[in-house]
Amino acid sequence: MDDQNASSVKRPRNAPRGLASADQFLSTDRCLELHRIMVRARKMEERMIKMSKSGEGIFWIGGPGEEAINACLGLQAKRGEGPAFDYFHLHYRCSAVMVALGMEPLDSIRQMANVVTDPFSRGRNFPSHFSRRAWNVLPVSSVIGIQWIKAPGTALVQKRHGGDGVSIVVGGDAGTAEGDFQSCLIWSTRPQNELPVLMVVLNNGGGISTTHCSQHSCNNIVDRAKPFGIEGEIVDGNDPVASWHAVERGMKVCRTERRPYMIEANTSRLYGHSSSSGAPRTNDPDCIELFERRLIAAGLIDESTIQTIHDQTRDEIEAAVAQAVREAKPVPGDEHLFAYAPNPDDPTYPDDYTGLP
Repeated sequence: MDDQNASSVKRPRNAPRGLASADQFLSTDRCLELHRIMVRARKMEERMIKMSKSGEGIFWIGGPGEEAINACLGLQAKRGEGPAFDYFHLHYRCSAVMVALGMEPLDSIRQMANVVTDPFSRGRNFPSHFSRRAWNVLPVSSVIGIQWIKAPGTALVQKRHGGDGVSIVVGGDAGTAEGDFQSCLIWSTRPQNELPVLMVVLNNGGGISTTHCSQHSCNNIVDRAKPFGIEGEIVDGNDPVASWHAVERGMKVCRTERRPYMIEANTSRLYGHSSSSGAPRTNDPDCIELFERRLIAAGLIDESTIQTIHDQTRDEIEAAVAQAVREAKPVPGDEHLFAYAPNPDDPTYPDDYTGLP
């Protein structure tokens, strides 16, 4: 169904206003909340790309074009610390997940600027390499695909703990060629020991410089889960309405039936792989522009309000950059800090983060 028809699906008189995709519906408030998150994540990423080119940062990698599905994922998760809440095994294209969870763009920009106030790595890691213990966000790694094999570990703890906590693992289509992905499928589906792992593959059609069709013999990544008995679906990851309901279905299976579910979201890659390739703007569909056209057509927002949101968000991001670049940089010797956790059983370095193990 095209955007125009999807926005004009007839609903009963006095039904709540919102947007529809086929028989799926989202309220106006939810749509506008998602739009705001998507715009904040996008403006932040686009400014970080400029930072990589201006010398305010060194390297950029992120997820412009993947905001719709990621915003839906972050909003539906249970944020907290410990196995009663959801665990996040993310990759470096998940900025919108973090914004939806409550991350201030300033924090991500601090990591881009490599300042010591970076709350994720004290300025020592690439941008979009998040970690936050209070939210169960495990450290993002540059090593492709290793998050897949970690997810069954936290899910096993959650199943033993009880409750409805889910281990959410997100990766790109290219990363599913790694053995860690196959291991995730195996360990999540052992007989009588299935695990609540929500697997989300963001298929933007490319892996650095290779296309999906040149690397994978199957048309859909989700088909690789079928031999393991994993239920799943393919969704238009550029459609926030369809994405919301796909995440909702997956969450329900994992939370209530305590078994895995896979979502393959077809998304866009708007600025290439990273700043290493110059981060040129592509001609892929833009999920924010598509969403805004639907919101306007449905009478849920007008062009003036959209422009105001973009302007206010741009000002917010510019203020964050201005603050971050003034903050302190790491100094020689900082690389030893927090390399090891304090160990009261170590008689030599019981409270020393910098000592030998």
